[in-house]
Amino acid sequence: MDIFRTRLHEAMETRGLRATDLAQKTGLSKARISQYVNGKYIPKSDAVIAIARVLEVSPLWLMGENPDATSEMATSAIASDTAAATAVTAPREAIPCPSNVVPLRLCRYPILGEIACGRPILANEDRDGRYVTAAETNADFCLTAKGDSMIGARIYDGDQVFIRQTDMVENGEIAAVVVDDDEATLKRVYYYPEEEKLVLMPENADYEPLVFVGEDLDHIHILGKAVDVQFRVR
Repeated sequence: MDIFRTRLHEAMETRGLRATDLAQKTGLSKARISQYVNGKYIPKSDAVIAIARVLEVSPLWLMGENPDATSEMATSAIASDTAAATAVTAPREAIPCPSNVVPLRLCRYPILGEIACGRPILANEDRDGRYVTAAETNADFCLTAKGDSMIGARIYDGDQVFIRQTDMVENGEIAAVVVDDDEATLKRVYYYPEEEKLVLMPENADYEPLVFVGEDLDHIHILGKAVDVQFRVR
C-alpha cells in the first residue's frame, strides 16, 4: 500500500495534478481518490488503469513493479501496458470492429439425425434437437456427419452439415442422398443421364465411389444439398 501511495504522489506531483484534478480526469469520485492519496485503500485494476492513463505512467509501475524505474521511465511503457489493459476492460461497443469480422445473427435448425461420411448408414428420422448457426445459412435442417469419407471437403466426423432440401443438385455438388429408402450418405453427386448412372463420390482416396445404374436408381433420392458446415475448434 505504501509503495502505491508513494508512486501516486510522485506521479501527481510530476504532472502537477491535485486530487480533485485526478478525480475529474479519471471519472472517479473525489472520496475514492482521497482514500487512494491518503493510503487508506489500494484501487482495483480498473481504477489503477484509469489513474495510470491520466498520470501517463505504467499501471504496473504504479502498483510497485520495476522498483528501480522512475516515473519517466515507466511512462514509456504506457502505450503497451495501458492499451492492452484497456482493450480487455473497455466496453465492447468502444472497440472498433475489424473489416474482416462479420457479426452473426443466429437461428436454429432441426437436427435430423446422423448421415454417413463413409458407407451408408440408417437414417434417423427422429428430430432429436435443434442446432444454432448463422442466420445467413440458407438451410432447412442439419445432420451430424459420421465417418471420414468427406475429409477432403473439410467435413469431419461429428461436424454439423446444414442441408437445403431439394431433389436435384448440380454435378459436383455435395448432397445428402438416401439409398435403398432407409440409408443416408453424404457425397459429391454426378449423374450421367445418357448412361442412366449415378456416382456418389467421396472426398477421401481410401473410399471407392458408390455407383448406381438402371433400376438401382429407383431406390435412390436426394434429400438435399449441403450448403454449410459447422464444427468445433479442434
